[in-house]
Amino acid sequence: MAPVVSDDWPLAAEEAEVLSIDEFRKLELRVGLVKVAERVPGATRLLRLEVDLGDEARQIVAGIAQWYQPEDLVGKRIVVVANLEPATIRGLQSQGMLLAAGGRAPGTDLAVLTLDREIPPGTRVE
Repeated sequence: MAPVVSDDWPLAAEEAEVLSIDEFRKLELRVGLVKVAERVPGATRLLRLEVDLGDEARQIVAGIAQWYQPEDLVGKRIVVVANLEPATIRGLQSQGMLLAAGGRAPGTDLAVLTLDREIPPGTRVE
């Protein structure tokens, strides 16, 4: 089943589901090195990224084009949810999700989570 984005995001703190540490550990957060970034033809919000996760390369489709030029992402080390079920977006398979903060409300900025050191691609984020 493909992931569904809710219209009522973000949830108020009292509405957010609390996870146990065991549930949190199910998330596989890994360092990804962006090797290729390009606009998705016919889409105004989407970028297609090729990301090195150390032992494999993944394609990620992300709705971040209004905040980032593709060339600004190449070479960045980002945080990726690596064990998310693949989703098809505009005919492209997205094999993970990058983490970002902000950008939900109209006119607000968004920032992709990046690392400040050259941690090897594929390293687990904990």
